[in-house]
Amino acid sequence: MARLPLEGIRVLDLSMVFAGPHLTKLLAEMGAEVIRIESIQRPDSVRRLAYVENDPADQWWERGAYAIKRGIGKYGITLNLAKPEGAAIFKRMVPLGDVVVEAYSPRVMKNFGLDYPTLKQLNPGIIMVSLSGFGQSGPWVNWVAYGWLLEYISGVTTITGYEDSPPKKIGLSYTDPWAGVYGASAILMALHYRSRTGKGQYIDLAQCDVGTTFISDALMDYVMNGRVWGRTGNRHPSMAPHGCYRCQGNDNWVVVSVGSDEEWERLGKALGNPPWMKDERFANPLGRLENQDELNRLIGEWTIERDHYQVMHTLQEVGVAAGAVLNGKELLFDPHLKERGLFQIVDHPVVGKRPYPRVIPARFSEWPAAGKARKPAPTLGEDNERILVELLGMSKEDLARLEREQVIGTRPLVVPVTPEAAREVARRMVEAQLRVGTIARIEPDYLQQLGLK
Repeated sequence: MARLPLEGIRVLDLSMVFAGPHLTKLLAEMGAEVIRIESIQRPDSVRRLAYVENDPADQWWERGAYAIKRGIGKYGITLNLAKPEGAAIFKRMVPLGDVVVEAYSPRVMKNFGLDYPTLKQLNPGIIMVSLSGFGQSGPWVNWVAYGWLLEYISGVTTITGYEDSPPKKIGLSYTDPWAGVYGASAILMALHYRSRTGKGQYIDLAQCDVGTTFISDALMDYVMNGRVWGRTGNRHPSMAPHGCYRCQGNDNWVVVSVGSDEEWERLGKALGNPPWMKDERFANPLGRLENQDELNRLIGEWTIERDHYQVMHTLQEVGVAAGAVLNGKELLFDPHLKERGLFQIVDHPVVGKRPYPRVIPARFSEWPAAGKARKPAPTLGEDNERILVELLGMSKEDLARLEREQVIGTRPLVVPVTPEAAREVARRMVEAQLRVGTIARIEPDYLQQLGLK
């Protein structure tokens, strides 16, 4: 089998939650050896997103779906970098590595004594990526942030939402996965540069900047024309109909997009050429744009009587762009995604066999193994012996002492999030978001579970 493109590259991964782990998962799927470094004092917080009562194995921290998904293909050790010996051990790893990924606020790595100038002295060829919220310079340098805040402050939410509503989040923190993609791309460029020069690089990636790059058209429209974009829901600047329409069933939807007169005629054919298709208001693209409210109402009357898959197939068969809005269950069993091999079964030592999606959707003719899971996600500290003994040459007595001193370990020193506490946090968040309008609608049964009307 052909080698994967990043085989032989070792990545020391200090990141947590989403952006950094997504970045390193991309590298792992392309063959890099990724070593996740957590601590028992502060393990990855997504390990706590596992609301398991009466865990038979007493390993609640190994059941967090996010942690497992983003840990596939990686090795894992624990190391308390806040202790001098922990930082010293990490320094011993740096000469044996190629890339360091961290996503702390800017002061943290310097406080550990592990900033880029220090690592560069240990390994001149090291490539270091810092995925902070606002970068390593500027007036906001010491601000901390999560992805949902960055989605707002980067300008993304100013154009997402409905015309008569406040800004709305896209959903899952939008800047996180794209910061991971940008970071992985930057690392590939740095590796290419190092292959030619022998020199490493420091990559300062501000996740705030990542979000702003995704509204560059709105930004440039203001710079060049003085126009400020507002929120337009699902509408398009030049295409109509262009929207998300309710279908038959509970919370089922389909997206339809018509970009030309020819596609408009095809849409009419699929709908059975109803009389309103001949209405003068809809005779040309400009008329359809100016009368979208009525047009969307009429199309919605047709879609509401049909299954969302049925609408998608009916329109696709005549050449109209349409896609059913799929939930998690539908995605998992979708025949197209199944044939493409997007999901693969991974046998985790605690949660057992589960399907997980790849993070690289591309298929490479020269690297057929790219994206395939080579090992399950590591349990906390699973590879302490493999890395610290086999790679760094420590003794097993050293490991026992480090565990007694809580420099390493396999059990976290944090408590689990109880189902009651999780529901209370969810209740407060939903209540606040409903109050200010940052979410449009919540299913009644979920509101009832949270004790909200």
